[in-house]
Amino acid sequence: MKEASDFHYIGKPLARKEDKRLVTGQGRYLDDIVVPGALHVSFVRSPHAHARILGISADAARELPGVTGVFTGEDLDKWTNRLRLAPPIEGLHPTEIETLPIDKVRFHGDPVAVVVARDRYVAEDAAELVEVEYEVLPAIASLEGAFAPGAALVDETLPSNLVSHQTFSAGNVAQRRGEAHAVVEASFYQHRQTHVPIETRGCAAVWDAGREHLTFHIGNQVPHPLRSQLAGRLGLSESQVTVMSPDVGGGFGQKIALYREELTVAALARQLNRPVRWREDRTENLMAASHARENLCRTRASVAADGRILGLELEITEDFGAYCFYPANYMSRVVAMILTGPYRIEDYAFEVKIALTNKCGNGPMRAPMAITSWVMDGTIDAIARQLGLDPLAVRRINMLREGDLPYRMATGEVLEDITPAETLESVVEAIDYEAFRKRQQALRAEGRYIGLGLCTVVESTTYGSAFYKSTGIPGSGHEAAWVRIEPSGVVNASVGLGATGQGYETAMSQAVAEGLGVDPSNVRIQIGNTDVAPYGMGSRGARGGTAGGGSLYLCAQKAREQVLRIAAHKLGLNSAQEIRLLDGQVERLINGEWSGTGLSLADIARTAYLDPTNLPEGVAPGLDFSLTYDPPPMTYSNSTHACEVEVDIATGALSIARYVVSEDCGTVINPIVVRGQQQGAIAMGLSGALLEEVVYDENGQNLSATFADYLVATACELPNFEILHHHTPNKRTPAGIKGMAEGGVMGAIGAVTNAVNDALAPFGVVADRQPLSPQYLRSLLRECSGTALHEGQKLT
Repeated sequence: MKEASDFHYIGKPLARKEDKRLVTGQGRYLDDIVVPGALHVSFVRSPHAHARILGISADAARELPGVTGVFTGEDLDKWTNRLRLAPPIEGLHPTEIETLPIDKVRFHGDPVAVVVARDRYVAEDAAELVEVEYEVLPAIASLEGAFAPGAALVDETLPSNLVSHQTFSAGNVAQRRGEAHAVVEASFYQHRQTHVPIETRGCAAVWDAGREHLTFHIGNQVPHPLRSQLAGRLGLSESQVTVMSPDVGGGFGQKIALYREELTVAALARQLNRPVRWREDRTENLMAASHARENLCRTRASVAADGRILGLELEITEDFGAYCFYPANYMSRVVAMILTGPYRIEDYAFEVKIALTNKCGNGPMRAPMAITSWVMDGTIDAIARQLGLDPLAVRRINMLREGDLPYRMATGEVLEDITPAETLESVVEAIDYEAFRKRQQALRAEGRYIGLGLCTVVESTTYGSAFYKSTGIPGSGHEAAWVRIEPSGVVNASVGLGATGQGYETAMSQAVAEGLGVDPSNVRIQIGNTDVAPYGMGSRGARGGTAGGGSLYLCAQKAREQVLRIAAHKLGLNSAQEIRLLDGQVERLINGEWSGTGLSLADIARTAYLDPTNLPEGVAPGLDFSLTYDPPPMTYSNSTHACEVEVDIATGALSIARYVVSEDCGTVINPIVVRGQQQGAIAMGLSGALLEEVVYDENGQNLSATFADYLVATACELPNFEILHHHTPNKRTPAGIKGMAEGGVMGAIGAVTNAVNDALAPFGVVADRQPLSPQYLRSLLRECSGTALHEGQKLT
């Protein structure tokens, strides 16, 4: 394993290549792509959360000048195949989805019909003229309602609204309860949220009838899997579909699935033999794109008198919404599997229940397992409160140390090459924990309430194929890459990732440069076109660095071996053991010093392409290389977050005074990119914990479909992030890369909530749900007795 100091290009803070075009307005987003003669669509959406479709009248809409046609679920059902999800997972019910509803709608905003017109304005006007007759049904708008006796069925093909149910047990948690000094129970409710990308969903489909080929322009994170889904749903072969994903204005997990609107557009282009495009507006995005989170976790910890955890039990219930675009247990199962994270817990059991409700369907959102670290470190804090212990001491006594690694978690997951104890101690030192406690006591005497929250994260970053197979989820975790050195010596490379703003063109060029031995400025990364890029699994989680960067690094090394073999032949050497390629120049080791040979990569490339008779025996002309890489079953990075807050008890207003995080994400490909990922993830976590919330009323009506109601943090509401670096390489991945992108979300929601509870400790109340709005915090304070208030203060 190379040390960081051994790298020439990996680890350098190079400016992002893509930023020049993006900040100067030269990016190429979906709406920048001109499709001559394209028709536009608008969807008619249900005003009800749950209703039978009795009839659809579209005569008035069809008569509007400029309207090409109006189509319903029955039409689309003839042109497309339904989505059936039936992975062989015990306790998971198979589900099937029509392209557009035929018999009933399942949530407020469900697309019922589609209007095709000459432009978007006519399409939207015509959609207003489509009349749908409904028979309103009882709406399931909560987890409690989903499980209530006699509850209406969201999916009438299932026996109940419990679409998935799994249990697991390792050790003997019942026996640990009997041995415990105390049993500590805690609950955690994470509210419903959505992704809010700057660029909403959209697509443009062009059908070439002569070639029987579909070109599909879409901003998407997983171009090749999307192509496979699109071809399968349309009854086409994959060679009949090209997916092109240009610059994308954010994804965060929302742009992974093939949604019904996108499939509808593709089917219409084929049926009408006309280009068709669609762009959703902001209200549609907030209401009907994809939602996330909304889960309730309860823990029961059996503990010794010193706070050591003897056994842990977890119950998770998740509201999955109306439709399953993913296996319903997908997100919560990962939470349950990695919950114990950085702590030494051998006796562990979990139960996972997933409910269907009449809400927009759920999908992954940056850190689908976001609640994990809040639940675990929140349980630690609950133990400290009940036993009267210092929360830092409880963390230390349960924390995994270097000598414990590799550590097999109770669920079988193996933790290795992580440093949770080290990141915890570095944050404690940076925040000056003891000084904070003294300051906290002094301020309480003045009637001010500050709190410190700690949260240590073990982030699952890269899921290898072995992980998917062990969990019964269909799919692969491999990634593919190709590297091609052109006759001039410049380097083109590609990987199956889908960029949505992560800085791939920069970081991936550094991975290629390191593996090959050229300056990153001479490497061009080509991604997002399924006819150009190799078939890979795309961007989700934090796999871009480990799987994508790793596969490119290995492929570039493969290219370097061939280049040096040719160089050795040209230099008359028997082997390439004492030559290297650096900055595109071949150097030779002579008497312990590297010296130039006068050969460049361009010289070798010209020979490989244009003078193949001078190649070594057995070496074919050209310099074109490909490689696939399957990461370990799971790789992990880790971090510790510390957040200092102050709560104004008169108003419930929350302010963040300081935020410190110590991160270990292995070998850093580009510090600028990593810092941006850290900042973005923390900001997203804090925004979700403090402000964002999708709200439904008791009838399943979405009350938060505008930015006046769905609040998102801006730079004005967020603190400065102090980032400490504690990077150690992973011994089993190329270049020691671990990946990182989601841990900031996990740590932020845990650290800020734990900080609020620390601030409110004198009042004997616990914030066990989010968002941490002033109204919610005031409601907690109104419930307390008031005896702990500073003399002279009263709650009103």
